[in-house]
Amino acid sequence: MSHQLRLQLDLQWFAGEKTESATTKKRQDARKKGQVAKSMDLPAASILLFSFLAFVMFGSYMKEKIINIFRNVYENQLGMDITAGNVQVLFMDLGKQGLMIMAPIFILVVLIAFIANYAQIGFMFIGDPLMMKFDKINPISGFKRIFSLRTVMDFLKSTLKMLIIGYAVYTTLMGEKARLLGLGHTPLESTFSFIASVTLSLGIKIGAILIVLAIFDYIYQKYEYEKSLKMSKQDIKDEYKKSEGDPLIKGKIRAKQRQMAMQRMMQEVPKADVIITNPTHFAVALKYDSINMQAPTVIAKGADYMALKIKEVAKQNNIMTMENKPLARAIFAQVEIGEAIPAELFQAVAEVLAYVYKIKGKTK
Repeated sequence: MSHQLRLQLDLQWFAGEKTESATTKKRQDARKKGQVAKSMDLPAASILLFSFLAFVMFGSYMKEKIINIFRNVYENQLGMDITAGNVQVLFMDLGKQGLMIMAPIFILVVLIAFIANYAQIGFMFIGDPLMMKFDKINPISGFKRIFSLRTVMDFLKSTLKMLIIGYAVYTTLMGEKARLLGLGHTPLESTFSFIASVTLSLGIKIGAILIVLAIFDYIYQKYEYEKSLKMSKQDIKDEYKKSEGDPLIKGKIRAKQRQMAMQRMMQEVPKADVIITNPTHFAVALKYDSINMQAPTVIAKGADYMALKIKEVAKQNNIMTMENKPLARAIFAQVEIGEAIPAELFQAVAEVLAYVYKIKGKTK
């Protein structure tokens, strides 16, 4: 007994072990809650790198605009009367020119932030993460988050970034040590130019380093995300049962099946030899092939609206329609689509088909 009990417990443990990849439904549910694989460092690193690259690309444009601003102030606006109106006009003009100077940077930063986020998670707009949740202000939950494995990993990640960035800054400054020590003997313009070039160089290096680290962070976040979504075999079975038991899903499946069946049936109507009608409530399409069929076969039937549709399709395809109320009712009630006419209806159906063939000038 102990061996059997141990075997049962082992089977239950394996059934509950989360070893299976997440289903499409679970991924969709997680995405609706805002749970996606995303590195917050990647957009920030991309913005930093491309901001410094933008300074390199648009530096001459920005320099020219700034010089023009100062030239205009010193040459044209220092001698004007200080009034509320003049000061307001001056500041509005300076604000517009400042926006023109920073516009390329702003546009590039917004574009890069959008691309960096879209590349990770695509387009997603949800309100669930913005809703107030009391467990977020729960002190116990807060302590659990502080001392969790994710917090430790974030701390190690931040420490690694600081060490790498510190090393990059140290090596860059040591490489420029001779020029740094000689700044006291260089003109002010040369000093500013040198400091700007070193700053841009450091910004680009640090941005590139952070992007590389962010890519590794995204890979790690993707791994953790997939791990958190894993399901047990029992979870998959429960989800399937729940989906199958959902009346809404069942209703949609049945509606789709009815639609497909109706389309298939309507495609068969043009192949019929005759349409027997009630004339308004029922319509039955019959086909007879003496080589392949032992008896005439019902290939389509319908009541009310479906009967009207069958007659419309028959009219469009020049299929003969005959009114025979008792026969139409009998066939509709007794014979399903794809079934042959029963023996008790042979005589009546044979007379109808004989008349149809005579009208068409056929002999069968």
